[in-house]
Amino acid sequence: MTENLQSRCLANWNMEMKLDPAKDDLPLMANTRHMLVKHYVLDLDVDFKSQVIEGTIVLFFEPGSRCKKGGSAGEGACLSRSYETCKIRASEPCHSPVTNVSACSSKTEYNDFAVCAKGEKDTSDKNGNHSNSEQASGISSSKNCYDIENHGNEDFLLVLDCCDLSVLKVEEVDVAAVPGIEKFTRSAKLTGAEELRNLRNQIVHELVTLPADHWREQLYYYTRCSQAPGCGELLFSTGPWSLMIGKAEVQAPRDFPHAIRIWYKTKPEGRSVTWTTDQSSRLIEGSCGHVAYPCRFQNPAASSQLVIPHRIFAPWCLKDRCAEILLELIPRCLSAAHGTLGTHPFSRLDVLIVPSNFSSLGMASPHIIFLSQSILTGGSHLCGTRLCHEIAHAWFGLAIGARDWTEEWISEGFATYLEDVFWAVAQQQLPHDEAREQQELKALLRWRRLRDEVQNSEEELQVLRPNKENTGEVSESGTCIIKHGLNAEKIFMQVHYLKGYFLLQSLAKRIGEATYFEFLRKFVQKFHGQLILSQDFLYMLLEDIPEQKGYGLSVENIIQTWLDTSGIPKPLLEECQTWDQCRLVQQVNDEVTKWIQVNQRARKRSKRKRRQDEVTFQKLLPDQLVLLLESLLEEKTLCLRTLQCLEKTYHLDEQDAEVRHRWCELVVKHKYRRRYADIEKFLKEDQAMGVYLYGELMVNEDAKQQELAYKCFAATQNQMDVSSAKVVAEMLF
Repeated sequence: MTENLQSRCLANWNMEMKLDPAKDDLPLMANTRHMLVKHYVLDLDVDFKSQVIEGTIVLFFEPGSRCKKGGSAGEGACLSRSYETCKIRASEPCHSPVTNVSACSSKTEYNDFAVCAKGEKDTSDKNGNHSNSEQASGISSSKNCYDIENHGNEDFLLVLDCCDLSVLKVEEVDVAAVPGIEKFTRSAKLTGAEELRNLRNQIVHELVTLPADHWREQLYYYTRCSQAPGCGELLFSTGPWSLMIGKAEVQAPRDFPHAIRIWYKTKPEGRSVTWTTDQSSRLIEGSCGHVAYPCRFQNPAASSQLVIPHRIFAPWCLKDRCAEILLELIPRCLSAAHGTLGTHPFSRLDVLIVPSNFSSLGMASPHIIFLSQSILTGGSHLCGTRLCHEIAHAWFGLAIGARDWTEEWISEGFATYLEDVFWAVAQQQLPHDEAREQQELKALLRWRRLRDEVQNSEEELQVLRPNKENTGEVSESGTCIIKHGLNAEKIFMQVHYLKGYFLLQSLAKRIGEATYFEFLRKFVQKFHGQLILSQDFLYMLLEDIPEQKGYGLSVENIIQTWLDTSGIPKPLLEECQTWDQCRLVQQVNDEVTKWIQVNQRARKRSKRKRRQDEVTFQKLLPDQLVLLLESLLEEKTLCLRTLQCLEKTYHLDEQDAEVRHRWCELVVKHKYRRRYADIEKFLKEDQAMGVYLYGELMVNEDAKQQELAYKCFAATQNQMDVSSAKVVAEMLF
């Protein structure tokens, strides 16, 4: 039987090797429809000197939907918790020898382990208790994806997604050895190895299916079981994208060990974590408190909690800035979000200010938001809008996720749309007309960004459902391919943010905001804790508001117009002209005219005749400044005197990162050498936004600018995000 497992491991490894590494699709090899991770417990040690993370992960399994008899997920169900992918990475090699660990592998492979637990649909009884019955997985299918199946009497092979980790040992966990575990057993006596194996699996089954009101007991026994001794090493092998685990004589998922422990270490070229130098120790602000754990949507106390407990973790050097801006914004933004969508999905929120080499302005995970330091400069506008965006992900992205990982718009489109809604309320109850004007200005800026992106990107990357009619499909075992999942360029594209935002904005305008927000609350109540496809949202929308069907609105034409087609949707082309009439946009247009006139006079006037022009410029909002600078970038030439006046008038070096980015573009375009220091500072301190500035520096073929690009890249590339470094290197070399 060992030879059987060896041959199947080798077959899977060979199949992975056939995947073209030059392509940008990401393979997910885990057979999630055979076995599903229900819970995991990590025990890790971090060696900062060697930059290695090592330890164990204990996984608790249940047979997947394909291995269960009958059963389907009921409507209105909810999960009491989210199961997140665990990925780790480090920067130093590890050389621990492996002996007698795996009969399947002839040498140690270095892989990055990732639990492929994409989530499950639940059925809830009338008392709100949860019992998982069917996996709500999906993602995508591909002819290139290897399907792990059981044929005849072959032993079962568990496959986990894994890349860039050194797996040292895998063993079964003896959960039956835990004191007090007898309450999860039905058998009074044990008479043989098979009965003992069945008992262990029965214990895990009873543990993972405990009703939601037993969550404290469940967590207690998860912890105790994770500390139980091992009861036999398991055969394993590693491929480029997966960890394969087998046990001789086990031919079905239901008989495979339901609790296993994996020992592993990180490797230097891992791509999930970057080691960097922090500015200082971290700061803790605010208080911490908790409400009931399992499902806040069914908890009356949680439904009335406008502001959840929150803390900020940041370097000491940013303490005052966080206290001045962020700490004051968090409760306002949380309250605005609650007023729009209702119950907060999570009981608390930690906000972590990350180092300058973080690759984006923000990222959300359960209970924690990561924010770039770049949002703390230039007032509260950028900080507030980004905070609202990440808070919105608590509902769309975390409580509700995309069943197909290529449908990013479900997460990012909703968060982009809702950031405006939340921010309008968070700005101390901004009057409706002013909020509408600001949203129209923002829509124009996003329209310009989408237009530029469509003109400068591959059509394939502009489609929100790249798998189209195959979206949501997976193979029989659960394996799939994430289309363009490894494309470094795609990471920096915003098409799924922008087209998703415009779709939702179009629907809200057509239906009416009050009706639309009422529907969104119903949608969250029904689908929280589940993974969805685009049509789940669209079908419920048209069923809840049937009068829209009479106006020719259908799921099919929405999908065809907005999701399955590249380029700019036709309805958006018709709507974009209205934003030019917005009062805030007209103000900017007037200011642009003044600056063009100032520039013309400055070019005509000799140095002797120069005098201070008597021009009065209006004070502009941050988004207006962005539009002003973008408009001036379209001018062929701005003289140095105009640039100096522009910088002085708006104190551009003190503005937020969005404004300063446009200012840097002007400096590059017009070779304003006196302000090259602004570019260098931006590329080093605002790495989340600076990638394409490198391209601007190179395209002019100016020796000084190219020298600046090389200098900044040399100073930052060792700590730069892998995808960012790859994109910049392609621009420079």
